[in-house]
Amino acid sequence: MVVVVTNDVPMRFRGFLASCMLEIAPGVYTGPGMKAGVRDRVRTVLQEWHSAWKQGSVVMTWTDKKAPGGQQLRMLGLPAKELEALHGIVLVRRHLAPEEIESLKKELFPQ
Repeated sequence: MVVVVTNDVPMRFRGFLASCMLEIAPGVYTGPGMKAGVRDRVRTVLQEWHSAWKQGSVVMTWTDKKAPGGQQLRMLGLPAKELEALHGIVLVRRHLAPEEIESLKKELFPQ
């Protein structure tokens, strides 16, 4: 199962995704039987278009038995996130920018 969620992307993205997946809600697409090769091609097209337009965001997730929680996650236009298993719980981890780390340090450890 492949799921793609779009937000504020040009209509070209939505038309392309609707041509190869089911749009189950506005901006939400599913591909229940999508093969890995097709999924990779869809992801490549979305990456190329997003790098050209730099508008909106796209989240793609799919089943992967080797990954934490049994799924993979890729994002365009949003801070990178990854799935991580910790003590039997699957968490979503986002890496902080250096300025966010410094801000948290000042907040948590005032001098």
